[in-house]
Amino acid sequence: MLAVLFSIFCFLASFGIGNMTQVNSISGNMEAVFGVPKWITGVVILALVALVILGGLKRIASVTEKIVPFMVILYIVGTLVILVTNLHQIPAVFGAIFKGAFGMKAAAGGLVGSGIKLAIEQGAKRGVFSNEAGLGSSVMVHSSSNVKEPVRQGMWGIFEVFADTIIVCTLTAFSILSSDLVDLSTGAVVTEWEGVAINNSNLMSTIFGEQFGFAGSAFVAVAVMLFAFSTVLGWSHYGSTACGFLFSDKAVLAYRIIFVVAIFGGAVMGENLAWDIADTLNGMMMIPNLIGVLVLCPVVYKITKNYVDRHMRRQDIEPMLSNFKDIQEENAPLVRSGKAE
Repeated sequence: MLAVLFSIFCFLASFGIGNMTQVNSISGNMEAVFGVPKWITGVVILALVALVILGGLKRIASVTEKIVPFMVILYIVGTLVILVTNLHQIPAVFGAIFKGAFGMKAAAGGLVGSGIKLAIEQGAKRGVFSNEAGLGSSVMVHSSSNVKEPVRQGMWGIFEVFADTIIVCTLTAFSILSSDLVDLSTGAVVTEWEGVAINNSNLMSTIFGEQFGFAGSAFVAVAVMLFAFSTVLGWSHYGSTACGFLFSDKAVLAYRIIFVVAIFGGAVMGENLAWDIADTLNGMMMIPNLIGVLVLCPVVYKITKNYVDRHMRRQDIEPMLSNFKDIQEENAPLVRSGKAE
C-alpha cells in the first residue's frame, strides 16, 4: 500500500519539483539577465529535454553532468568571495536571522509563536526542495549504485544533504542578507531592487552582478539553467519509474510526452503558482515515505551497528547487508573477501 501511494505521489511530484519550478527558475533568470522571453526559453528547454528522454540523445545529458560539478565549485568560490568581502556583516546577518525567526516582530498580526511557525514551515519547504531529504526520490539513484555496503552508500546520501543545505544554502543566504538588497531590520527587499529581485527570482544574479559585473549575473543564470536542466532529467527518470510501477512499461512513453509538454507551462506560469504546486506535491510524497522510514528504523540500526562493529571496532562478525536473503547471500562473501565495497 505504501509503495502504491509513494508511486502515485512521486508520479505527480515529478511535474512540480522536478519540472515546472525548475523550468520557471530558468526562464525567470534568462529573462532578467539576457532579456530572453520566457516562452522562448520554454521552447528551447522543451526541445532539449525531448531530445534526451524521447529521442535518446544522451550526449546532452552527459555534457551537463560533466559541467555541473564545475559550476557548483565556481558558485561556492563566488559566494566565498562575497563572504570575505562582507565579513564585517556576519554578526548583523545572524542577529537578523534569529531576530526575524524568534523575535516579537515575527508574530505581529497574529498570536505569539506564529512567526516561529512560519519560519519552520518555510524552512522545511525550502529545505525539502533543495535537498529532497525525506522525499525518497534519491533512493532511486542510490539503489543503482554498485556499492555493496548499504551504510557506506547511505552516508553519501547524508553528505549530500549536508553539502547542499549547510554549505551551499548557508553561503547563499549570507550572500543575500549581507548585500544591499535586503534591509536587515525588516527583512524586506530594498525598494530600489524590489521589482528586479523578487519578480524575476534573480536575487543571486543581481548580487553576483554587483560583485563581479555582468559576467557574475550571466554565470548565475547559466548555472541555474544547468542545475535545473539536470534536475529535470533526473526527475523524468523518477516519474518514469513510478509510472511503470503503477501502470506498465507501455505507459511510460505517454508519461514522458506529458512531462515534456508540461515544461512549457512551467516556463510561462507565475512563480508563486509553480512553487505552491511543488510544495503541495512534495508534502504528499513525504507522507508514505516517512512512514516507511520509521518502520525501517530498527533495520537501519542493526545494519549500521553491524558496519560500525566490523569497520571501527574491528570485530570479526558476519556482514549484514540486507534483509533480503538472496542479496545477503550474494554480496556477503564479496565483502568478506574485500573484493567489493
